[in-house]
Amino acid sequence: MVALVSTVAYLGLEARSVEVQCQVAPGMPGFAVVGLPDKAVGESRQRVTAALTAMGLALPPKRITVNLSPADLPKEGSHYDLPIALALLTAMGVLDAEHMAEYVTVGELALDGRVIASPGVLLAALHALSADKRLICPAVQGPEAAWAGGGSVIAAPDLVSLLNHLRGRQTLPAPVAGEVEATGSGPDLRQVKGQETARRALEIAAAGGHNLLMCGPPGAGKSLLAACMPGILPELSPREALEVSMVASIAGTLEGGRISRARPFRAPHHSASIAALTGGGIKVRPGEVSMAHLGVLFLDELPEFQRQALDSLRQPLETGEVSVARANAHVTFPARVQLVAAMNPCRCGHLGDAALACSRAPKCAADYQGKVSGPLLDRIDLHIEVEAVRAVDLAQAAPSESSAEVAARVAQARSIQSTRLADSPARTNAELEGDLLEAHATPDAEGRKLLLQAAEAMRLSARGYTRILRVARTVADLDGAPDVKRIHVAEALSYRKRPPAR
Repeated sequence: MVALVSTVAYLGLEARSVEVQCQVAPGMPGFAVVGLPDKAVGESRQRVTAALTAMGLALPPKRITVNLSPADLPKEGSHYDLPIALALLTAMGVLDAEHMAEYVTVGELALDGRVIASPGVLLAALHALSADKRLICPAVQGPEAAWAGGGSVIAAPDLVSLLNHLRGRQTLPAPVAGEVEATGSGPDLRQVKGQETARRALEIAAAGGHNLLMCGPPGAGKSLLAACMPGILPELSPREALEVSMVASIAGTLEGGRISRARPFRAPHHSASIAALTGGGIKVRPGEVSMAHLGVLFLDELPEFQRQALDSLRQPLETGEVSVARANAHVTFPARVQLVAAMNPCRCGHLGDAALACSRAPKCAADYQGKVSGPLLDRIDLHIEVEAVRAVDLAQAAPSESSAEVAARVAQARSIQSTRLADSPARTNAELEGDLLEAHATPDAEGRKLLLQAAEAMRLSARGYTRILRVARTVADLDGAPDVKRIHVAEALSYRKRPPAR
C-alpha cells in the first residue's frame, strides 16, 4: 500500500504542492527518504522514529520508502517531519487514507512527539485555502495559520493529540487569529530640538513614502530623526499586514504567530553583506530589504557599507522587489521599502568647521561621499543637510509638536493618496509613474516653468525629474491642495540636490 499526504515546498513567497508518498513493503528493514531532500529532511527519519517510539509505536520490520514528489524539486526544512509521520501512520493502517487527502500538513517533530514550530506556516495556510483543503500545523502557530481561515486549521500540540483528533476520539480547539496590540514605537519627535528643515523633510518622506538621505556632523540628531519615523507612519492595512507577515513567516520571525499592524523598521549594521541586505544564502531567505517591505530600511553610516552591497539595492528601490538567482532556483521577494539613510559629510565628520575638521578637508569629503554611487543617490528623493545642534537649542524647551500631531497630517495625506489611487496598483505618491504621474502630479504653468529651469540648471536625470514631481505631489497633499503649484515644486526642488562637499 502507498499512502499519500500533502505538504508544501517554499520557493520565495510561493508554496508549491508536494506529495509525500510512503510505501511499507516486504524486504530488508530500512527507512529511506528520497526526492531531493536536504540534510534536515534526511534527518526526519530519526525524528519520526523517535516520536513514534515515544507514543509506544514501533516501526514494522519492513522496507519503508518515503518519496517527496515532484522528485526534481529541492526539499528544504524541517516542516516535512509531520507529513512524513502521518504518511507512515496511514501506510501502517493507523489513519484513514481518504480522510488524510483532505489536509495539507506542515510541522517539525520533537523526539518526544511534540509538534514544534517551523517557518512558512502562513504561506502553507494560504496554499491550503486555495486548494480547498484544511491545514494541520503546530499549535504555537495556529494563530498565524488562522489568518487564512480559523475553521480550516488543526493546530496540534503533539502527535498523540493529533491522532486522537483525526480518529474522532478528541477535538482540538480551533485557533483564533492573533494580532499584536499597537504600542508606542520609537522616540517622539518632541525629543528633536532644532532641525526644523529635517523635521519637515521627515514628514514629507513619511507622507509620500519617499526615500530620504540626511547628511550632517556626528551628534546632529540624524539617527534620532530616523528612529522617529515609525511613530509618524500610518498603520498597515489588513492586506498590507498580510503581505508583511508572509515575509516574516518564511523568515521564521513571526513570533507567537501574531500579526502586527506596525510597519517594519530595519536598521542593519554597516558590515552587512550583499546576501544580508538583498537575500540569499544556501537556503534562500529574505534579506533586510524584504524584511522591511512596506516599512523603513534605515542605513546609518551609509558610506561605511560595502559599495557592492549598496549598489545591490538599486534595482529593489526602483522595482519594489528583489530577485535572487541561484543555479537551482530563482526566487523573488517583495521589497517595496522606504529607504532612510544617514551619513557624515566626511570621515572625521566635521567638514565646514575649521576648528574641528581634519587637515585633509575638503578632499576627504569628496573621497568619503564618493563611496556612495551616483545611481543610488539618484534614487533618493530628498537630500537634506542636518546642521549641528547649538547649545542654545538644547537649552530650550521641547518643541510643542509631537509625533502624534505629525502622524495625523501624514495619515490625512496618505488617505488622499489612497482615494486617488484606489483603482491602481500604486499605494503612495512614491510609486507614481507613467499615466498616473502625468494625471496627478503635473504642475501648473508656473510650476512647470520653474521645474524646467531647475532641471536644466541642476542637470537632472529623467529619474530625478520624475522624483521631484512625486515629492511635489506629496507637498501639495500635505497642503490640502488638489493641484501641484509652483510653491510645491519649489519646496521639492530644495530637497533634491545632494549636500555638496565644502
